[in-house]
Amino acid sequence: MAFNHKKSVTFRLVQAAKAQRARSGNHLARIGLHPGQELVLKVLFETDGLTMSQLATTLGVQPPTVTKMITRLSAQGYVRRQVSDADGRLARVYLTDEGRGLVSNVDRAWKRLEREAMAGIDEKDRKKLRKLLRAVEKNLSLTATEDETDELDADGEPLRELEKTEDLQLV
Repeated sequence: MAFNHKKSVTFRLVQAAKAQRARSGNHLARIGLHPGQELVLKVLFETDGLTMSQLATTLGVQPPTVTKMITRLSAQGYVRRQVSDADGRLARVYLTDEGRGLVSNVDRAWKRLEREAMAGIDEKDRKKLRKLLRAVEKNLSLTATEDETDELDADGEPLRELEKTEDLQLV
């Protein structure tokens, strides 16, 4: 029997993530930002003066992605790059006053998005959802070597050790 992806939790997760990104993009566009740029502002608001590689690690993105975002945010006047006094090869990124002022608008956009996403869901279920999503995130953060050792059946369920052994004997 074929795997029915439309009934899977991961399919629903993908669909929810797409809807969240689209809705977030609408809210952020009103304040002149693209999705992802608000995270840069929030991270720098908490820890100003990070290097590009520190930003990439904190945001969980590749360095070229950070470079592109910082270039755009700098052109908008929200951040500035400054060569490190300690190491001339490093550039540190700082919020400008305009960027610092925009963070409150980002917070309002996030609060609005949270209200929309959680409409009709009580606090107990919200807490449970946060906990479950953290578990899914942790599960999906396995290393590639751990991931490769898992064999799945036609329904996407892990094969038991006995089934793996039986498959090998049939060959």
